[in-house]
Amino acid sequence: MRTSIRRSRGTVAMVAAAALATGMLAGCASDSDDGSSDSGNGDGKGNITLTVGTFGVFGYKQAGLYDEYMKLHPDINIKENVTTRTDVYWPKVLTRLQAGSGADDIQAIEVGNITEAVQTQAAKFVDIGKDVDKSQWLDWKLAQATTQDGKTIGLGTDIGPMAVCYRKDLFAKAGLPTDRAKLAEQWKGDWSKYVDLGKQYMKKSPKGTKYVDSAASVYNASLGGSTERNYDKDGKVVWDKSQGVKDAWDDAMTVATSNMSAKLKQFDPTWDKGFANGSFATVACPAWMLGYIGEKAGDSGKGKWDVAAAPTASNWGGSFLGVPTESKHQKEAVALAKWLTAPEQQAKVFAKQASFPSTPSAYAGLKPQADTTAYFSDAPLTQIFSDAAKTIPAQPLGPKDKPIDTAISDIGILQVEQKGKSPAQGWDAASKEIKDVLGQ
Repeated sequence: MRTSIRRSRGTVAMVAAAALATGMLAGCASDSDDGSSDSGNGDGKGNITLTVGTFGVFGYKQAGLYDEYMKLHPDINIKENVTTRTDVYWPKVLTRLQAGSGADDIQAIEVGNITEAVQTQAAKFVDIGKDVDKSQWLDWKLAQATTQDGKTIGLGTDIGPMAVCYRKDLFAKAGLPTDRAKLAEQWKGDWSKYVDLGKQYMKKSPKGTKYVDSAASVYNASLGGSTERNYDKDGKVVWDKSQGVKDAWDDAMTVATSNMSAKLKQFDPTWDKGFANGSFATVACPAWMLGYIGEKAGDSGKGKWDVAAAPTASNWGGSFLGVPTESKHQKEAVALAKWLTAPEQQAKVFAKQASFPSTPSAYAGLKPQADTTAYFSDAPLTQIFSDAAKTIPAQPLGPKDKPIDTAISDIGILQVEQKGKSPAQGWDAASKEIKDVLGQ
């Protein structure tokens, strides 16, 4: 994942990971501005200069991939143009695509924007799927970047398979099992089972602690494991009828109306303090979040945190590389995008950046750093996240997923959890916002 913090769930909060592979407490950084910067990597020796437009830090430069490629292809010079924030990056890309000029030879596309790109910008991108072995990628990842008529506009880079990170010391004090396999079996198949365990936790909860960080995090995790989100397979908006939304909302409301939530908003400073103070015992965690937990919980959390398989496999985050048709070097750009996203290169980025690969053949060779594994009680991290990645459902996505999810989490759920509104009042408030967004 990118080494930038996007504080909205809708934009997918990518955190200074450096977690699984590079030593989780090293190399953490966050974006502090919304500007853009150019990061030239080429040495000017190549006859052809390819530009790569990214947001945050993809890790290609850090992993030495640009230098390696230029050494393999002396006629190619690579320049990376980095925009730190996705909310600045994507509108700029759209403007340039519409103008037919100014786009980079390769453009990164964040998962929160891929459906919009597929549905409205497909003609602006090369059908890059013709030049690769599509079976290298997870089916659901490939489907996200493929149009209904089979055109693939982007190659998958990383993903964010989810697990449950938990404080086993707090579980022990609450009289709950601490073995990760037993816990995974106890809540397997349904996030409501995970929520039910929270009721047991609160009966003997250690003083000053809650079971989970927030109801919204439960909503996000539960929804991510559903086969249906806000749109159906035909692209129709069905958020108010979606079984996935209903189940996730019910789980979140059970949490919000109980005493098991610390009532924190993820990526706010209070959430960070919650890790440091040990004020909650569990959090649904994508692979990239391990570094964030280690950074915020600090040395005092070492050996107290553990990781168990999530009730259902789900994904949070990820990106793609596409080649705009306006590129004057389409052939060379496709070749570079294909090489950067190949399993071998994704494994190298994981080793440097901890971005979890979207190509399963890379999983067998992934090796977390010893200090990261030790921090999380020697949990089999790559096994847990790899198993999750292979079973994540292929959800139909839509162009308004982001504002719909944000309205439900940041308006509906927060009104119930933090302002004491009823679930019906919270749903009505979220519905009003969503209808405004959709123009209904």
